[in-house]
Amino acid sequence: MIHWKNVDEQIKSVAIDDQITSDHLGRLTSYTKKLSDVGKICPLSSFNQAHTTGKNRNFWGEPAADFYILGVGSVYQIDEQENRFHATELAWKDIIEQAITFNDVQKAGTGLVALGGMSFDPLRKTDPAWESFGDSQLNVPEITFTFSQEDVYVTTNVLLAKDHLKQTFTEVHTVQLAKWKAVFTGAEIGQADFKVIKKDEQTVEKWKDSVQLAIDEIKANKAQKIVLSRELQVTLDRPANLGAILQGLIQTQPDSYIFAIERGDSCFVGATPERLVRVEGADLLSTCLAGTAPRGDTETADNQFSEGLLNDPKNLSEHDYVVQMIRDGITPFCSEVNIPKQPTVKTLKNLHHLYTPVTATLKDGYSIFDIVESLHPTPALGGVPREKSLAFIRDHESFDRGWFGAPVGWLDSEGNGEFAVAIRSGLIKQNKASLFAGCGVMADSNIQAEYEETGIKFLPVLNVLEGNYDLS
Repeated sequence: MIHWKNVDEQIKSVAIDDQITSDHLGRLTSYTKKLSDVGKICPLSSFNQAHTTGKNRNFWGEPAADFYILGVGSVYQIDEQENRFHATELAWKDIIEQAITFNDVQKAGTGLVALGGMSFDPLRKTDPAWESFGDSQLNVPEITFTFSQEDVYVTTNVLLAKDHLKQTFTEVHTVQLAKWKAVFTGAEIGQADFKVIKKDEQTVEKWKDSVQLAIDEIKANKAQKIVLSRELQVTLDRPANLGAILQGLIQTQPDSYIFAIERGDSCFVGATPERLVRVEGADLLSTCLAGTAPRGDTETADNQFSEGLLNDPKNLSEHDYVVQMIRDGITPFCSEVNIPKQPTVKTLKNLHHLYTPVTATLKDGYSIFDIVESLHPTPALGGVPREKSLAFIRDHESFDRGWFGAPVGWLDSEGNGEFAVAIRSGLIKQNKASLFAGCGVMADSNIQAEYEETGIKFLPVLNVLEGNYDLS
């Protein structure tokens, strides 16, 4: 990677033909600047306005940190199947090595950034609903907006072609930035003008039967835990307003990661509380989030559910599987692994979860790809042992999870990045939405209780679709 930290007169005068390769597609150039006069620009208004371009959008938000990334369009898309983690990393490294970049910000999440995710299980036959979402897919946008507290950064990415040969680096990106000016000011989100007209829980009795089969497998010592998911299909009276959905998720789930990955007329959206891994420099943070209890209707009842969760053997055992797996998964790649001895309770709008943070230092020579490959799927989404639980899921779940339960997130050319586990999510296409939720089946699981738990896990997206929140 040719990295320019200071744009001075010498760089401004560098002609494109001094740097371009012979590749007929041209060479990727990336230019980042801080917007000095942002006015009313905000992540959601820019997301909404970007719809008018007709190009796919990728959105990542962490409301609690006031941090958002919006990518629009595509100059490169990595799409790998065989040996997908390693192949994706090699493709990303190749893009970085060939790119000419200017970024004097040097802030995580700015500059040359890719956004995307992967499928839960590449061995599962892909449903047509997920045909635009590959086994491992990262997109380098044409333009990227990074919102970090009160600062806004914009990155334009251009593949230099023959018609650029007489222009300078700066000129090319000035023209590109002007093309996207309308997205800066954004467009009002407005109220969600759609209504839910039908809800259809898919194959409930078959799902309950599969839970019983999983319990039998576990009692026969063929597994220790199996995570089973189910689907809720929702029909709206008109195509969904994705900007309004994201606005509702940000408002109602401020302690979660909010994401939207658009492919054609389909969009995978969610509000997940579960971080898989964050890497900034050599600092690594992962999260164990497993074990669930409902919220109470009163403060007293709510406290009882929270305290009960901390003392419930089934949930503590379920949580410990995740803790041990993350410890074992990251230790080969990290030093100074630090894990608290006891979990705490993380309280969200709809649920309580057992929570344990894991911090470590990434060793030289390893990257976020090594961690994602090692951790996915965690016992919170697959089970224990991994391969036996995945085989059970393939045989007994009646739908293709697609990207549900899989890593989604972003990474930049400096090695920083973050991936979350795509739960509390749904796939939206026009006026149809498929919502997904799962539960960890253990030997002492109660089938009705597991069914009710998944019902609660539909709520973050379902409540927004139904308008069960206040936008004021």
